[in-house]
Amino acid sequence: MTDDKLVGIVLVSHSAQVASSVAELARGLAGGGAAVPVAPAGGTEGGGLGTSAELIASAAASVDRGAGVAVLTDLGSAVLTVKALLAEGDELPEGTRLVDAPFVEGAVAAVVTASTGADLDAVEAAAGEAYTYRKV
Repeated sequence: MTDDKLVGIVLVSHSAQVASSVAELARGLAGGGAAVPVAPAGGTEGGGLGTSAELIASAAASVDRGAGVAVLTDLGSAVLTVKALLAEGDELPEGTRLVDAPFVEGAVAAVVTASTGADLDAVEAAAGEAYTYRKV
């Protein structure tokens, strides 16, 4: 399987370090599957805490392979920024979808599922199912 058929994943956090670390964790846990295009979009252009429409749009473009892009977010204003980009209609690649999932567990599930060559619907479902993961 070549990465040109894989769903891309964008991880949007208020912190560049958090987004990068979750991306690294998800890639590492995906193991022997295909190399999923994953891009962190954390913080602001100046390196501060917050979200940046420009960083999100750039990350989405960088992972777009034509199979769709799943965007996972950490907190409220990240969600609002992605929703605004989707509403504009021309800022994100066609087939970009905001995925309702817990940030860390959902990111891992999304990347692992995408590494199998699954389509965007399956990646979204796997990430969303992470809400049901019990720890005790």
